[in-house]
Formats: sequence, C-alpha cells, structure tokens
Amino acid sequence: MFPHLKAFVRWLHQQQLASFAQITPAHLDRYLDHLRDAKISLDLKYRRVGEVRRLWAHREVLPPFMRLPAAPPWNGEDPRDLFEKVRPHMENRTPRIDERTMQTLLVWALRFVEDFATDIMSAHTEHTRLHELSPELIHRPAGRQKRGGYLPGQLRRAVIAYLDKLYADGGHLPGHRSSDGELQIDWRHIERLFVCSAEIRRNGTGRLIIESGLPINPDIPMDASVTGLLDGNPWRTSAIGYHEAPRLARLLSTACFIVIAYLSGARPGEVLSLRRGCLRKDPETGLLLMGGLCYKNAVDADGNKIPQGEERADPWVVVAPVARAVEVLEKLHSSELLFPTYIESYRRPTARLGTARDVQSAAEDITGFTQWVNAYCARIKRPDAIPDDRHGTLSPSRFRRTLAWFIRRRPRGLVAAAIQYGHVHVQMLQGYAGSYDSGFPDEYAFEDWLYRMETLAEDARALAAGEHVSGPAADAYRHRVTGAHRTFAGRVLTSAAQSRDLLGNPLLQIHHGPGMTCVLNPATAPCQLRGSADDPLVTPDIDDCRPQCPNLARTDRDIAYNEQQVAELEETLSNSLAPPIRHARERHELARLQAILDAHHQKRKPT
Repeated sequence: MFPHLKAFVRWLHQQQLASFAQITPAHLDRYLDHLRDAKISLDLKYRRVGEVRRLWAHREVLPPFMRLPAAPPWNGEDPRDLFEKVRPHMENRTPRIDERTMQTLLVWALRFVEDFATDIMSAHTEHTRLHELSPELIHRPAGRQKRGGYLPGQLRRAVIAYLDKLYADGGHLPGHRSSDGELQIDWRHIERLFVCSAEIRRNGTGRLIIESGLPINPDIPMDASVTGLLDGNPWRTSAIGYHEAPRLARLLSTACFIVIAYLSGARPGEVLSLRRGCLRKDPETGLLLMGGLCYKNAVDADGNKIPQGEERADPWVVVAPVARAVEVLEKLHSSELLFPTYIESYRRPTARLGTARDVQSAAEDITGFTQWVNAYCARIKRPDAIPDDRHGTLSPSRFRRTLAWFIRRRPRGLVAAAIQYGHVHVQMLQGYAGSYDSGFPDEYAFEDWLYRMETLAEDARALAAGEHVSGPAADAYRHRVTGAHRTFAGRVLTSAAQSRDLLGNPLLQIHHGPGMTCVLNPATAPCQLRGSADDPLVTPDIDDCRPQCPNLARTDRDIAYNEQQVAELEETLSNSLAPPIRHARERHELARLQAILDAHHQKRKPT
C-alpha cells in the first residue's frame, strides 16, 4: 500500500536507525543523495521525496518516536530544485519569478512607460526623420549634378559653414565606434546631413572635416530634449543620441510588453498578437477593455484549426498602466501590430522572421532590458538594480503564475501608483482572464492551494500548542483546522486544475485577516464576496469585514494584533492636541476592540 514509504524505511534500516525520532537533517540529505544516484525514474524520485514530506506533515498527530525533525525536509525546496530536473508531464509547471526580482522588474518597466516614454518617443521620431535624409532615400534637388548633385564648390561651402558653427558652439563631429572599439567619424551621418555621396570621404572637402581638429562624439546628439524625471531628477544628463534611439525604443517596447503581459494575465502569444486599436473604454461601466485574437480552440465551422486565430469574444479588463502601455506603443511606431519584429519603419522583416515578434525574442528582449537597467544603476550608483532570479531566464511564460502568487500573497502590494494586486485581480475576474478558458484561474487556484496548506499547517501547530480561539465561529474553526489537517496534510497535486476542485472543500474555507479570522460560510457572510457563491475560488472581502458577522473567529495571534491596535489608540487619545472629532472616533474604536479582548480572555478562564 505504501511502496514509497517502504523504500524510505528500508533505507533507514540500512543506516541502522531504529526510530524516526533518530533522523536528523543530515540523514535526510544523505537519503536525497541516495535518490539522486538511484537507477530509478525521475517520477519515482519525486514520489519518494513527496512521501517523506507527507510523513513530516503528519508529525503533530504521530507519537513522538515516529516524528521527523521539526524543520521541513530539505528546507521545503521544490523537487525540481532538489534534482535539478523536471518530470516530463510537469513541464508546464513553470516556476514563479522571485518576489524581489519581479517587483523590481515591474517598477522599472513602469518607469519606462510612464516617465521615460515621452523622451524616448521624441528621440525615436527624430532618428527616423534623420534616417529618411539618407542620400539613397530621397530625390536630388532640381539643378544638382552628378557626384552628389552639388554645383562646383557648393558642397565645400556648406561643409565650411557647418564646421564654423561647430567651432562657435563648442560642438562635436558625429561619430561611432568601430568593431574594435576605435572612435571614428560617422561618415554615413555626414552623407545624411549634406545629402551627398560617399565620395566626400576621399576628396578635399572630406579632408576639411578630418583636419578640423574638432572632437568626435561617440554618438550624434539629437534635438529632442530630456524631460522625464527619476526620483525628482532628470533620468539622464545628456540628449539621446542617433545610434542610441533605436535601442531605447526597443527597451520601451519591451517595458510595454512586461506591463501588458504581467498585469493583464494574458498569455504571451496573445499579447504579441495585439493590434492597433485593441483598447477601448466601455461607456457604461467605465472599464478599460483590451480586445485581441485567441488561438486556443480557434476552429472553423468544419472543426479545422484557424492558424491566424479568431477575434476573442470576451475582452481583457485591464488597469490604467496596461492602457498607458498600449497607447505608448501606438505612438512609438506605425506598424499595425503592437509588437512587430522591427520597430523602425525602414527595416523590413524577412520571410523567415515574419512581421510579429515571437515569444523567444520577447524573452531575449526582457534579458536585454534587465541588463540595461542594471548597467544604468551601476553607472549612476542606484541601489535598485533588478536582482537575479534563482531559476534563470525571466521568460514571459512565468508571468502568469507569478501574478497569481502576488495576488494571493501580496494583495495590498502596490504595482503602480494607487493600484494594488487586489484591484488587479478584481479587474481580471471581470474579463477573459477570469474565464476558465484563459487558464489563469487554475494558476491562481494552485497558488491559493499552496498558501492555504501553509497557513493550515501553522493553524494546526498553534491549536496543538494550546492556542485559544474565541468568537461566534470558534468551534467551526477548530473543527475545520483539525479535519483539514487530517485530510490534506502532505497531499500531492498532479495538476493545477485539481487544486481548484479541492479548494471547494468547506474544510479549507478559512481566511486570515488583520486581527480576525473568517471561517467562511458564503450563505451567511454579510460582506461583499469576491466571486460567485458556488465558485470554489470565492473569497470574503477581508477589507469589508463586519463586526457582527457570524463567520468570525479570533485566535491568540489575532488578539495579539488587536492588543497592538489598542496600545496605539491609547497613545493617540493621550494626545490632548488631537481634534475632538478624532478623539471621539478613536474612543469608539478603542471600546470595540477592548470588548473583543475582554470576551477572548474571559472565555479562556476555566468555568
């Protein structure tokens, strides 16, 4: 019945251990080494690690001689990290991006979209205008002859006037660095400025430029001014150069992709297929809607797959930063696609590359964006560089699971200005990302399952240690924690969809908030529920908790939070300079909290 547990016990016997209580973390590390070297399938290794964890999860209900060490086996590391391999059928369980990495990446993407975009778009427009002055792209003016179309002496006089102006203004000759790093005159730009042929590099007029003695600028500063601010100061001290503009434009496009893909919950391929005009505002609800194409399950009347996709019936409901990113892309270039292969209109994609950016190039762009930000931070000595992620490449396929984690674990964490992850989740549930066809609810359910298992283990340990619980739902809380720990501790999921089904179990409907615990019964909850009452993902609105709710329970941990609130209120009331209306409000709140504390401590006393 328990083959994987038997394998563990046999190994313990070989180590001459007679009791689980004798096991130390060092023994578990040796067992892990044994599994790594074992000539068995990776799936069996995963299962045997999972069986040890299951045994550890039951330690509180087992007799002392059967208890594993108190610390989670292998520090709770995922099997994919322990074995540095992923089971074939688990390839889609992509790891989430580390918290600090994702937060910093998003912050910098938002800075590009909201603070730097105007400067970059102006420079890119100027770059395009200058490029269109290239001799091969324009017609020669009437009257100009061969060899660049100038009359005798006309080009020489134009060059002398140009050099005199640079002398007067303290300017520099346009330049660039060669492949070996040498700083050289940018003759292509000279040809562009004077609409002349390459012959200027070899004749006497060109020697005037070479022998002018003017310094060479490694780029070509453009007229576009810098207006964007970073922490109240200009984000750069010099104008954007001609050669730098396309690079910054690509970075801005990548920042827009990060914002849209991460905050909308859309699949990377769906974001990359967005087209101009995809954003609209619903006049009745005021919601920002983003339409697009869908490819999954897109078939014609005969059941044949439609390769080009079909228009989505349900749009994404998005937040303001996503809408801003779409608007920036529509101004940045003239392509019908928001994410074309090339942003510059003069660059034509090859048949091999196609016209749309693919997921692989988007991932490479994110790597390039991270490298640019970190180099920028190092150059100006900023401490907020994007930290490395322990799983490596920040591929866009990891965004959805990461967003689900943040929504579940950091609902009040700021993502942009006053927008919170809780707000993002509410918006997403109203559109395509909230439908089960999108796959996002399964991602969220998986993160919700992991979080509830962690809090359940903590609740079970606290109850076993004698934690007191009060409130109208105290008995229901104790029943659910005990039953859920017995039923679910150590359970291993085989798919994200399975977690959504398991979350519907009433034993798991326990939600912790500041100073209170909700033992949810949707039928009697007076708060505004998030989701429908028959949806397993339904949750209470913890921010809208009602004092008289029959679903409330309060643990000693909740009471400790309330005691801190009482201390802060008492300090406020001791301030005689506070306005009377504030005194009255704080006294009312203090009386309410004190009644909760009294009831909790009174019921703790033996009757």
